[in-house]
Amino acid sequence: MSSTAMSLSAPTRSSAVNWSRFARVGPGTVLAAVAANVLAYFIASTVVAYNAEFLPLASVGGAIIMTLAPAIVAVLLYAALLRFTRHPARIFTITSAIVFIISLIPVFTYIPTVPGATNAQTATLVLMHVVAAIVIVALLTSIRRTSWES
Repeated sequence: MSSTAMSLSAPTRSSAVNWSRFARVGPGTVLAAVAANVLAYFIASTVVAYNAEFLPLASVGGAIIMTLAPAIVAVLLYAALLRFTRHPARIFTITSAIVFIISLIPVFTYIPTVPGATNAQTATLVLMHVVAAIVIVALLTSIRRTSWES
């Protein structure tokens, strides 16, 4: 009985996650995504005149909140993928691409109907989506499983 249990439970390869590194990269990802979008907000404001009636860009607070929440969800999702899947980076990247495309649907369908919306402001929102996606995916997928022979 013990030889059967041992042969079934002894894998030839195992993998681990450096959770202490993830504990730094996870919150760092959230902060970096928010900082990058705040920077994008202010840089774009030098080129695009934000209409005060257009609430999504009326203040930098909206950019912060709308980046903060998805970034936190992304960190939690990636932690779960690291824990429960064999290919977390690939799954996360594919999932992120799908979520990115879905997140742009309201930007192109609803946002143009919002009072004060202009094409330039819509482009700014798209830019901010791209910035957040790049930062989040790049930083989180830098954490990979490490494999070794047992």
